[in-house]
Amino acid sequence: MGSEYYFDIWTYPGGMSFGLDTVIEVAWIAAAVVWLVGGFLTKTTVRSQSASSRLLEILPMAVVFLLFFVNQSLLEWTSVRFVPATFGWQSLGAAMTVAGVIVAMWSRFYIGRNWSAQVTVKEDHELIRSGPYSVVRHPIYSGFLLAILGTAIYVGQLRGLLAVLLAALAWKIKSMREETFMEDQFGEQYVQYRREVKALVPFIW
Repeated sequence: MGSEYYFDIWTYPGGMSFGLDTVIEVAWIAAAVVWLVGGFLTKTTVRSQSASSRLLEILPMAVVFLLFFVNQSLLEWTSVRFVPATFGWQSLGAAMTVAGVIVAMWSRFYIGRNWSAQVTVKEDHELIRSGPYSVVRHPIYSGFLLAILGTAIYVGQLRGLLAVLLAALAWKIKSMREETFMEDQFGEQYVQYRREVKALVPFIW
C-alpha cells in the first residue's frame, strides 16, 4: 500500500506513535501464521473436493490479493475513492480488519482438528454448532469478509470493494459445496442446522 492510501503515523500523547498500516499488516500476518501452523494439526481426510473445484475457489482469492497489494497503475479506475482518506474512516477500517481476523481465528481454534483449507470430510468428523458456529454456519468466512471489508474501507478505493465482492462470491460458492458434504455426512441433523442458523451474516444471509 502506498502512503497516499493511509495515515502513516497515529500519534499518541507523550510522543508514542503507531501506524494504522502496521495494525492491518500485523492482523493479516497473524492470520496467515495461524492458518499455516493449523494446517498441520487436522484430522485425516476421508473425502475431499476435486482439484478443479478447488482451483475455482483459489483463483478469485488470488485476485483479491492482487487488488490489495499489487500496483494498480494498469487499472487506474480501481483507484477511485468510495470513502474519503480521513483518520476516522481509516481507523474504522483498521478496527474492522482486526475484529474480523479475531472472529476468524476464534472460529478456527473452536472447530479444532475438523478444519481443512479445502472442502473435506475428516475422520470422526464432528458437527460443531456451539460458540461462533451458533451464530453463523461459516464464521471463519464471515470473519474474513469483515476483515476484507475493513481493509477495503481503510484503502478507500474501488479496488477494495471489488475485493470484497470477489471474496464473498468465492466463499459463498465454497460454503455451498461444504454444505453438500456436511448434509451427506450428517443428514437431517445438518438440514436442521441450516434451517436454524444463517450461513454468513447473522439473521440475514
